[in-house]
Amino acid sequence: MNRINQLFKSSKKDLLSIYFCAGTPVLENTVSVIRSLERNGVNMVEIGIPFSDPMADGAVIQNAATQALRNGMSLKLLFEQLRDVRQEINIPLILMGYLNPIMQFGFETFCKQCMECGIDGVIIPDLPFRDYQAHYRPIAERFDIKVIMLITPETSEERIREIDANTDSFIYMVSSAATTGAQQDFDVQKRAYFQKVNEMQLRNPCMIGFGISNKQTFQSACENARGGIIGSRFVSLLDEEKDPEKAILRLLDAIN
Repeated sequence: MNRINQLFKSSKKDLLSIYFCAGTPVLENTVSVIRSLERNGVNMVEIGIPFSDPMADGAVIQNAATQALRNGMSLKLLFEQLRDVRQEINIPLILMGYLNPIMQFGFETFCKQCMECGIDGVIIPDLPFRDYQAHYRPIAERFDIKVIMLITPETSEERIREIDANTDSFIYMVSSAATTGAQQDFDVQKRAYFQKVNEMQLRNPCMIGFGISNKQTFQSACENARGGIIGSRFVSLLDEEKDPEKAILRLLDAIN
């Protein structure tokens, strides 16, 4: 069983997934960041593939991606860094990136390398669901790479149910139609959206992301889904501290 499926089968609630951009603040710290996150109880890690035009990301992650590219990070180098990661890391690992660099790399080659490194899933925000179904799903399934789809408050119930019926890992519930970035709390409108999705009784579990940065937002994510995904806040702390251990301890202190 894929590690993502194992996680959701064995754990009920309050899951924490952390995103960081590979290649920042220094080029060679990818595995050390993952190591620190696992050691401090993080349940799942999203490793960002830096891209020059990340349309769904706010200023914090855009700046991290720019810095990573300047540092020399590439998809080829990232796979080299992750080659032996499974010798010491057990939690699910997800690559998150945009379609352009993945297509330049070759989607089948990308999935094969993911499998060889022990990557469990991928999030590609600009991959249309129809294209995934028509062209990419058979390749991903051949290598047991879970493709995680995003939904937003604007996603229709019909499309949510279609995604739920045709994927097998979890659904990334984006808290708002805006870009990534920290929020102090979720408003009534966002909470109503969470409730609406909950009432659909989907087959796949949901994780809430975008805007989670403190105790209020993380608790709200855990109340309305299986847990929360934190990106921008951890990326900021990692940039401030330059030390993944200090960064994750500060984050855990803020959300617990």
